Amino acid sequence: MDVKDEDTSEESKKNHISYYKSLTNVISQIQDEKKQEREPAIISHLDNRIDAMEKDKKRIRDMFPDITEDEWDGNSN
Repeated sequence: MDVKDEDTSEESKKNHISYYKSLTNVISQIQDEKKQEREPAIISHLDNRIDAMEKDKKRIRDMFPDITEDEWDGNSN
């Protein structure tokens, strides 16, 4: 299996920060949806989606270890 080198250019960094922030928003929306849900199977599915997005966020953070907490949290450009 070929492993693709990750693009850590400035443009990629900017795009990944934007994607990271969108994941944070989607996770928040799913958590709100989870609060209203009563069906265990749906709650489990939502938990799995959140887990997958959290793993993707971690992958992005690992790609750009020089980015500060404030930048990830949206307090800086």
